[in-house]
Amino acid sequence: MTEYTEETIKRFEDPKHAGKIEETTAVGQVGNTMCGDVMKVYLEIDEDKTIKKARFKTYGCIAAIASSDKICELVEGKTTDEALKITEKQVIKELGDLPPLKHHCSLLGLKALKKAIRNHEEKHSTQ
Repeated sequence: MTEYTEETIKRFEDPKHAGKIEETTAVGQVGNTMCGDVMKVYLEIDEDKTIKKARFKTYGCIAAIASSDKICELVEGKTTDEALKITEKQVIKELGDLPPLKHHCSLLGLKALKKAIRNHEEKHSTQ
């Protein structure tokens, strides 16, 4: 059986950032065909490129949901440039560790975040 930390279980059972943002300015979605996880990150980004709100919808395992929730918490209040600097190692540390077999789940959440930020930049590059 896979062992998870108390922090990971708490975020899985009661994620604070789950859901969709009605005023979404950016969306990023990724999936992993090997494990079946699919993650969608919604961001509300202001004109100063600060992430005002981050939410997620994830179809996946405990680690996928917990890491998505943690990533959303970590990026709120940060600029998009600061958010892009968040690492897989940082997410795993914030969760109190993940089993090595589940590290790819945190990486998927970061990929969805980066896609959402790219989506925002593409929409606003011509303005």
